[in-house]
Amino acid sequence: MPALRSRHICSVAAALVLTVAAPATAATADSSAALREVLFVGNNWDGTATVLKSSGDFAEVGEINVVPDKAQRIAEINANPIKWIYYTAIRNQVGQGHDQYVDDMYSTPDGTSVVVSRPSFADVVSIDLATDRINWRFPVAGYRADHMAVSPDGTKVAVSASTANKVQVLDINTGKELGEFATGDKPHENVFTNGGKYIWNMAIGEVTSSLDDPSADWTKGDRHITVVDAATYKTVRTIDLRDRLDAIGLKDFSDAVRPAAFTPDWSKMYFQVSFFNGFLEYDIATDKITRVKTLPANPATSTDRTTWLLDSRHHGISMSPDGGKLCVAGTMDNYATVVDRATLQEGPLVTASTPYWATVSGDGKDCIISESGADQVTAIDFATGQKVTSVPVGDHPQRVRLGHVQAGWTGPSAS
Repeated sequence: MPALRSRHICSVAAALVLTVAAPATAATADSSAALREVLFVGNNWDGTATVLKSSGDFAEVGEINVVPDKAQRIAEINANPIKWIYYTAIRNQVGQGHDQYVDDMYSTPDGTSVVVSRPSFADVVSIDLATDRINWRFPVAGYRADHMAVSPDGTKVAVSASTANKVQVLDINTGKELGEFATGDKPHENVFTNGGKYIWNMAIGEVTSSLDDPSADWTKGDRHITVVDAATYKTVRTIDLRDRLDAIGLKDFSDAVRPAAFTPDWSKMYFQVSFFNGFLEYDIATDKITRVKTLPANPATSTDRTTWLLDSRHHGISMSPDGGKLCVAGTMDNYATVVDRATLQEGPLVTASTPYWATVSGDGKDCIISESGADQVTAIDFATGQKVTSVPVGDHPQRVRLGHVQAGWTGPSAS
């Protein structure tokens, strides 16, 4: 979700790192020199994206309106009863009473546009960073657009069409669909792996019902990982973690994979699952869960699973560029922490308000979390585990992605 920094890995950061690497490989030397690395912060309830410096003090660079066509989209929805039903359901369930205007975003290799998935409008749009106007729009299959990922060369973007149980892959410059593949129920995270050879998709199933007791886990749907060839979009592997969890005695664990982080050599995956305050280690070659890490529970956190946000307990995990540290967002426990990957020992618990995502700063020194409950992003030093700084952003920040803008850019023009 920096030039040639292809070792920044996380479910966020795995896809992130690759999109950041893309501008340097896809752009010419002259255009590359004219780019500035930034952090895009999607403010889901605002319908804006705050653009910050990628390192250092993370000061604001500019802001983008990602719903410039809002009136037109809502008029279309109001004229279509089926679309209106889904739009309202998204607001009342996933959106907690708010419209969801920006889930995910990536910049184009030349730093002139940003591509955004918009759940409430069930589409992906490319927005010109100079004018805030829409370059192209792609309505996804079904009624909701979700997580995205960008190929290492920056030319393709994969988006989860969550109600259609498929992933659609688009040309990032034109919005033309290049291919698609079927997934489990409610596809969520996408990650390009192995230098762009594969796309991994994690289907999380139903997360809006109140049937959250382990005995009712079967009602959540078909949740599995789909691995496809990124050139042909043919499935090369399907991973149902239910069997892997049962094999180590974790029969009461959900098999809904939330964010995940891969090691730099793509040999291991660290992943979160619904309802669990911690993460698991999965060895890809042996197809086994090898370690389980339970992180501290906040005594103030309710034990009633139905009160947890969309079946989350912890939601957000990233890995330091050297693969030595993991950064975990303890969403419902209101903290974030850096964990040593070798020992799985956590560091200080950094207080945070509903941290919803974790990624890596441009210089690789810090973990960046979005605090959706405080409308800010916070940097945590990978080396010390201590908070560095917090920066205010818009309403309900969620996804944070590294990307590029043109040098000198400070926001769209007024024209």
